[in-house]
Amino acid sequence: MTAGEKSQVPAADATLRILSHLAAQRGPVPASTIATGLGIPRSTVYHLLRVMQERGFVVHLPEEGRYGLGVAAFELSSGFSRQQPLTRLGSRLVEGMVDRLGESGHLAVLHGRDVLYLVEERAPRRPSLVSDVGVRLPAHLTATGRAMLAALPATQLRALYPDAAAFTSRRASETWTYARLKAVLAEVRRTGIAEEAGEVTGDLSSLGAVVLDHVGWPAAAVAVTFADDRVTDDTRAAIDAEVRGAAAELSRRIRGVR
Repeated sequence: MTAGEKSQVPAADATLRILSHLAAQRGPVPASTIATGLGIPRSTVYHLLRVMQERGFVVHLPEEGRYGLGVAAFELSSGFSRQQPLTRLGSRLVEGMVDRLGESGHLAVLHGRDVLYLVEERAPRRPSLVSDVGVRLPAHLTATGRAMLAALPATQLRALYPDAAAFTSRRASETWTYARLKAVLAEVRRTGIAEEAGEVTGDLSSLGAVVLDHVGWPAAAVAVTFADDRVTDDTRAAIDAEVRGAAAELSRRIRGVR
């Protein structure tokens, strides 16, 4: 649509503009700010926000009077990721990382409360993994998942994990809570690297780092999985550096902020 032309479907145009506007923000914003920023009547903005909220594309924070992107919006983002662009851009990076380290690596995206594996590169003579292309695992248990969850705004994280029923565990003796998840993710944000130790497969650990898109949202994450008894402090430092480097390069390739 060129400048000066009007959309033949104004409601659809306004809806997409509102979603794009919310995606560009660092956090939830008031409806009045959306209306002013886009030049859309407030009554129209409130009506469209209500419909998008019902469909899960928008989350309303009544205490703050603000609106942010909902889980359905992240599912759209994951859908884009599954349609090859991230796979094509990330495959060579993961392959190179695996070749240099001699450990298995992968690339995953967030899909609801799960991670979905897009790239899985197995190193020779290394333990078999439960992860594979197309496999889903609970995000809060994996290094890739934690890396991405740590990059979400608090409101989006809470929308994904509203209660205890949202959590699963692969260990019978282990209990997850929202408070525990927040503590784990705070450490990820502090160090810039996510770690999982035996929570998916016993005796195997993973280090993961987030891939950020052009507005700072988690587009994907890369990780390396290794046997605990094979890794020294030096090799662990090398894995850490390779994972960070691959994530940063993939962020750059998708016009990320790194």
